[in-house]
Amino acid sequence: MDDGPTNLVLEHLRPIRRSVERTELEMTELKTRVSAMKETQGQLLVSLGVVSKRLDRHDERLSRIERRLDLVEA
Repeated sequence: MDDGPTNLVLEHLRPIRRSVERTELEMTELKTRVSAMKETQGQLLVSLGVVSKRLDRHDERLSRIERRLDLVEA
């Protein structure tokens, strides 16, 4: 009867396999979450760029208004 050691190895391998499968599922979920976060980050950076450009335009307009009204010290 040489089945003893084989069965013992299989008994240990089954929980290891289940653990590896759970880890793989968790990794897949984490990859999905990280991808979503990267996409959101990209959208935020684009929005920040748009806001920055608008602020620059407002700053230019304010400077022109100040010059026209002689509110700027020379």
